[in-house]
Amino acid sequence: MKQLSDIVARFRIAGSVAEIAPLGAGLINDSYRVRTGGTDTPDYVLQRINHAIFQDVDLLQANITAVTAHIRRKLTEAGADDIDRKVLSFIETEEGKTYYYDGENYWRVMILIPRSQTFEAVTSESSRHAGQAFGLFQAMLADLPDTLGETIPDFHNMEFRLRQLREAVATDAVGRVQEVRDYIGEIEKRAESMCRAEQLYREGKLPKRVCHCDTKVNNMLFDEDGRVLCVIDLDTVMPSFIFSDYGDFLRTGANTGDEDDKDLDRVSFDMAVFRAFTEGYLSSARAFLKPVEIEHLPYAATLFPYMQCVRFLADYINGDTYYKIRYPEHNLVRTRAQFKLLQSVEEHLPEMKEFIAHCLRA
Repeated sequence: MKQLSDIVARFRIAGSVAEIAPLGAGLINDSYRVRTGGTDTPDYVLQRINHAIFQDVDLLQANITAVTAHIRRKLTEAGADDIDRKVLSFIETEEGKTYYYDGENYWRVMILIPRSQTFEAVTSESSRHAGQAFGLFQAMLADLPDTLGETIPDFHNMEFRLRQLREAVATDAVGRVQEVRDYIGEIEKRAESMCRAEQLYREGKLPKRVCHCDTKVNNMLFDEDGRVLCVIDLDTVMPSFIFSDYGDFLRTGANTGDEDDKDLDRVSFDMAVFRAFTEGYLSSARAFLKPVEIEHLPYAATLFPYMQCVRFLADYINGDTYYKIRYPEHNLVRTRAQFKLLQSVEEHLPEMKEFIAHCLRA
């Protein structure tokens, strides 16, 4: 408690610290709720930044500062009410930085948004809210004047992920390639078409935009009435194709099974979630999207289970060096489940294209 209090004291918070307690169960950063002593002072969130993943903390925090400042300006210009609950606010240190380095760890402090909640369950209703929120997030940042850096280089670069897999296959570090030849073949059969985004970008037809790149339903805050307040967890905000936010949500949100489901009969693509998310997304993002981006939304829905299948398979071949596993075949089970999801998405491609055309006609 004293050590954490000493860290909080480095930031220009209002009021005095009354209590610090763990907050949530984040997989990347450690978070704590900082309660202050007065009724007129806010509570705060203290976070330890995962420096192993986000190695350039200056770039990370510069991205977040640029994004939150721009959203705040947009909300102010639009005459929005309750702005402090609709955008994250980070506190500076005495030196004017938005993070503090204690010689070992990097820390940051933000104001805790009061009377807010998160949801874990994905329903049609929450999917629609998510689509609207992430579409609006992209729309507000479409004219961001700052140039953001990549907090995780090549994070959603399909060509890069395929190179990683091919290197794993060539090395065959633990002798697993032979047992997964069928999956390698299925992946290679789709490889050229799945790199469509990078190809279009090189041809100058597809733009990169500011994207969230981690579009889970629990990365939004809701008010007491279930309305979206704001998008949170901004560490992965960086330039990417809009497919990152659209496809990644559907990979998790529209999967009827688990990411590592052993029972492949449980794994399929939920079209009700697809329709709700797509309807919500296009309602707020359609105005700034180019036709080529809208045309390739079904491709985005296939891209992310494919990409995750590639990543899980590469890790399995490498001997499980990246993802945490609970048993020896865990990454292979994940690979199978993601490939089954991919096949289900592919079966629904004509239906997805027709629904998007319907949304555009509405």
